[in-house]
Amino acid sequence: MISLDVALLGHGRFGRALADLAEDAGLRVGAWDPSAAIDAPRRWDDPLALIPVAPLVVLAMPVPAMRGMLERIAPALTPQHLVLDVGSVKVIPAQAMAEVLGASVPWAATHPLFGPTSLALAERPLRVVVCPNPTHPEAAARARAFYERIGCWTLEQDPHAHDKAMAETHALAFFVAKGMLDAGVDTKVPFAPPSFQAIARTVDVVRGDAGHLFAAICADNPYASDARRRLLDALGAAHGMLGRPSEGSPPTIPEPRAGAISPELAETRDRIDELDQQLVELLARRSELSRRARKAKQRLGQPVHDAERESRLLASRRSLARERGLDEESIEDVFRAVLRHSRRVQG
Repeated sequence: MISLDVALLGHGRFGRALADLAEDAGLRVGAWDPSAAIDAPRRWDDPLALIPVAPLVVLAMPVPAMRGMLERIAPALTPQHLVLDVGSVKVIPAQAMAEVLGASVPWAATHPLFGPTSLALAERPLRVVVCPNPTHPEAAARARAFYERIGCWTLEQDPHAHDKAMAETHALAFFVAKGMLDAGVDTKVPFAPPSFQAIARTVDVVRGDAGHLFAAICADNPYASDARRRLLDALGAAHGMLGRPSEGSPPTIPEPRAGAISPELAETRDRIDELDQQLVELLARRSELSRRARKAKQRLGQPVHDAERESRLLASRRSLARERGLDEESIEDVFRAVLRHSRRVQG
């Protein structure tokens, strides 16, 4: 009899990416999706046949479709199973699993805070919210073990606290991005200031990573409507004040408090801290790409260390440093350290 580790119900963009992560970690995955092309041997034509051969069942489908799927597969589930969802909101899936599965089948609501574009860009760390389940206290631990097995960092959060936080972050980012896109704002202006470049990156990530999830993120979250209303009220008030410049003080944006040091030094230190964080995140992404390169070399039977490529890379980085007016030797030292780290990562 076939034995699997994961039964994946839904094989869209995220489901496929999650299956790839699981298989890269050595897990055996079977997937079902009535509307997506799935290559054999991962493809299964009947979810009810897939459930009995895999202890972990992952719902990777739109949130409104989850209750119907749970009711369909419930007869095939046992107390040995663990059912997870990967929706961007948590209150509705948690309620559906509680009502359909109850105390008979362990379940946990989870939200991977990454998408296919994040994976393609090798962004790290991959974070996942896991919601505790008092009815099945062990379910969250099993969910964390699965996600950590496939290379994710996990954190626990109550479903309502999660959705409140996502309403003011995830949902508002999508809402603002859609407004800018529908207004015809050009995010590719080459001379745009840094403040707009940051917003443009957000719009591009929203559009490229999960634009199709706009309705789910903004409509299925029970707290998103209030967050949108507060944002629109605040923007409307600012818009009205800007239209009446002679009436009272003009609107401003509060500046961060500098404390005991000068505002210039405080701001400079903040920017340095931000850049250092970005550098560490970029190094994490580079490490992931190095691991991919190792796997590709292994398939080709090639050695990990490629002295000729490293020599070309260092020469190229010296050239980039020269173009930027930086000290070439110092930049070469930096990249030699990066290469040493990459070699350690590749083993």
